[in-house]
Amino acid sequence: MSKANNHDERIAKMTFASVYPHYLAKVEKKGRTQEELHQVIEWLTGYAGGKLQMLMEENLTFEQFFQNAKLNDKAHLITGVICGYRVEEIENPLTQRVRYLDKLVDELAKGRKMEKILRTP
Repeated sequence: MSKANNHDERIAKMTFASVYPHYLAKVEKKGRTQEELHQVIEWLTGYAGGKLQMLMEENLTFEQFFQNAKLNDKAHLITGVICGYRVEEIENPLTQRVRYLDKLVDELAKGRKMEKILRTP
């Protein structure tokens, strides 16, 4: 198995609920709110607050989490480097979606305006 396949497989098996507290801590440490984090997640996945909480309680893997998500039509506009990877060049669709989410959380934590994060013209 190649290094890339192993990486993709590891990401697919991680649970959203195990990563969410890290997302929240990252944005709150920089003065952003849980509501803003949820807004970003909802924009990308279509999962609103109550549904998001339910999915976390179900302890879904990222693979399961994104399986039923309705990815935003503007998600392809998310570009840049996150975790050493250029998100627009990631070949595995699931890994790319997870890195989209990572990138949005990173932009939120860095204080970027919400209109820019949500790719609003």
